[in-house]
Amino acid sequence: MAAPRFGYLLTAMVTPFAPDGSLAFDAARDLARFLVEQGNDALVVGGSTGEGSALSDAEKLDLFAAVAEAVNVPVLAGTSSSDTARSVELTAQVAATGAAGILATTPAYARPSQHGIAAHFGAMAESTPLPLMLYDIPVRTGRKVSSATTIEVVRRYTNVVALKDASADLVSAATTKAELGEAIDLYSGDDALLLPFLAIGAVGLVSVAAHWAAPEFAALIRSAHAGDWNAARVLNARLAPSCTFESSDMYPNPLPSKAAMRALGFVVGQCRLPLGVSDDVLDQSARDVVSALAATRG
Repeated sequence: MAAPRFGYLLTAMVTPFAPDGSLAFDAARDLARFLVEQGNDALVVGGSTGEGSALSDAEKLDLFAAVAEAVNVPVLAGTSSSDTARSVELTAQVAATGAAGILATTPAYARPSQHGIAAHFGAMAESTPLPLMLYDIPVRTGRKVSSATTIEVVRRYTNVVALKDASADLVSAATTKAELGEAIDLYSGDDALLLPFLAIGAVGLVSVAAHWAAPEFAALIRSAHAGDWNAARVLNARLAPSCTFESSDMYPNPLPSKAAMRALGFVVGQCRLPLGVSDDVLDQSARDVVSALAATRG
């Protein structure tokens, strides 16, 4: 099996903000370098964990360029919005930033038909020479991308090469992978479901908790690919507290990830509204989760 274009482990990076709410580019560069040093093969910038919906298009382009300049791994640019025309316009500008690919998310709020979803992805694919990773996350978008739609889009557009599946629908993901085979690199988009996704043919993970747990996720993926499922299960259990911590009704992603990065000494600031700021309870939980995982490393 050929190595996946974007590698095995990617982190959907948080977006650092200064105290006045503006983008903190130096902090973004520092964080990106740290994530690569910890074992990430690529980074997603401006996605949902990166508060993409709270960034202007100009801010996104500047952020893509800053991170792409700072690291020597592929950077995937989150360019989707509910408006296909706006998504296409932004996607067409990404190649000039040095980013290596596009994260194309189902349009949120509009709740289009499967035909509309396919047309949205197709318009984005036609607007750029860069490879695309489709992103299916119905909890955020209100629509599940059907297996048939994914298969149609991949077969029609040669630059659609990967799928980040955060639908928790393992049957659909397995069907898609079985039908497309090597034509698609399947990634779990849910940290807690990495192990079963690897079992159905996923190459790896687009992660949230790999902000602070990249070595463990990378080792889990390597173990599974080597057929050492006992080691993979041990690592999966070790990662369970991080997976539980990374998002909740009280503290939705990316509030916990930013708290964890602050616990590690990174000046990432708070989240923009509507997510808002952290509190002492979350900050202490972040310190506890990060330190407990570090203690298992000896």
